[in-house]
Amino acid sequence: MHIIKKFLFSALFIGSVLALIRWLFSKTAGPMPVSEEPNSQDPSFDAIDAYVEEQRRRLNIPGAALAVVKGERIVHQRGFGRACPAGDAPTPQTPFFIGSLTKSITALAVMQLVEAGKVELDAPVQRYLPWFRVADPQASAQMTVRHLLNQTSGLPYFPSAAALADFDDDPRAIERQVRDLSTLKMKSPVGTRFAYSNLNFNILGLIVEIISGEPYADFVQKHIFDPLEMLHSYSTTADAKRDGLAVGHRHWFSLPFPEPDIPIPAGSLPSGQLISCAEDMAHYLIAHLNGGRYGDLQILSEAGIAELQRGAAEWRAMGMLVGYYGMGWVSQEIGKVRVVSHGGNVPNFSAFMGLVPEQKRGVILLLNADPYGLPAITEEIGMGVTALLAGQQPAPIKLDFIQWVMRLLPLIPLLQVVGVFATLWVLRRWEREPAIRPGGGRLWGQHILLPLFPNLTLAGILVYLRSTGVIHFVDLFMPDLAWIARISGSFAGLWAILRTGLMLRTLRKPRR
Repeated sequence: MHIIKKFLFSALFIGSVLALIRWLFSKTAGPMPVSEEPNSQDPSFDAIDAYVEEQRRRLNIPGAALAVVKGERIVHQRGFGRACPAGDAPTPQTPFFIGSLTKSITALAVMQLVEAGKVELDAPVQRYLPWFRVADPQASAQMTVRHLLNQTSGLPYFPSAAALADFDDDPRAIERQVRDLSTLKMKSPVGTRFAYSNLNFNILGLIVEIISGEPYADFVQKHIFDPLEMLHSYSTTADAKRDGLAVGHRHWFSLPFPEPDIPIPAGSLPSGQLISCAEDMAHYLIAHLNGGRYGDLQILSEAGIAELQRGAAEWRAMGMLVGYYGMGWVSQEIGKVRVVSHGGNVPNFSAFMGLVPEQKRGVILLLNADPYGLPAITEEIGMGVTALLAGQQPAPIKLDFIQWVMRLLPLIPLLQVVGVFATLWVLRRWEREPAIRPGGGRLWGQHILLPLFPNLTLAGILVYLRSTGVIHFVDLFMPDLAWIARISGSFAGLWAILRTGLMLRTLRKPRR
């Protein structure tokens, strides 16, 4: 990941030098129609609506659906932009992929089995999956259900990211992928620290299947979707399309393009591939705000809901505390107000849900694009909406520079071409005027070793992405970056060799 970050920040540096060309990149065209609910009179809803629309336009997101709950009621719903090209605004019933919001649903399913006496949180995974193995036998035996729920199992992130490009749609895809972990090396010892990995929740989904005797999708439908009257929530694209699934988009150099047919990786269904709508997810939040109760039904005990939202594992990024992760939720504070939230991203959709438990308020935001393949962007705007809901001011946007990085990515191969012509011009001049040829340290430092660094860096990034399989993940979530990496990395590797050879051949010629 740090190599990818270097690649992005290199592009940012180029962008800052050439900032004057920004006007070449157009913004999203004029206003798109929006739908208004009759219960939208509260001024705070106006502020939330304005913020969502501002961020949607800033990030070139075609459409969004919003729902706000308070206590046991949905108090505000609105659609923004377009659910599909040339279409209308999303309705509260328009299905969207919800990405990793799925994790809290999987955690809820596990906790239902815990309260039914069929699963113990601190029991080893091998009690329920006796064949379960990773490369380390001790870790295999130590890993518990709670470790998986709190993402403290030690399982690494990148193998789970690569699995998102595994489009095996066999009903046993989850089990096959979990069995494939037998050679996987751990990121850290079991139980020692938090590490986000979809693998944790894929294993949990398999435990739900084995213990309940039902496919994961059937269990969720019967025990969560049906009781909560989530009538427009699905586990397959085909079913969702029959109900008007929004058209997802991927960004190419910050411009959104429709991508309606990206398949679901069935093996990753429990960690991030469920589909729902703003109204259904509002029902889900109502249950979480009311101790597991929705109407006359109790889907989990009040103590079980509290455990889901507790936040058990410290989550740090680059040394800074993000919050406390636990069972598909992140607990943190906005000012002095406690907020429980989670974001979700798939290649062509993103989502965010936030709860303010003390105020019994919640919000769901669904987007039919994944801004530049970076979950932090979705979470930044989601936390801004949640702040407004809690009566706070949103934090200043810090990640706006990323869209300029993505817009300026084409400059990398362009500058490479410029570099080729510049090198050929220098070599021809040295041939015409041998007296000006450099020698000694200046020759090797300035004209050979220094130019090798950016070329070998670009080539090394491509080698790393290919060797780890991460290139397939980048293909899905950041296709523009993937193709720039391929084009510029391949060219840089060849040009590094060719340029050095041309330099040395020219310098070997005798001075006349």
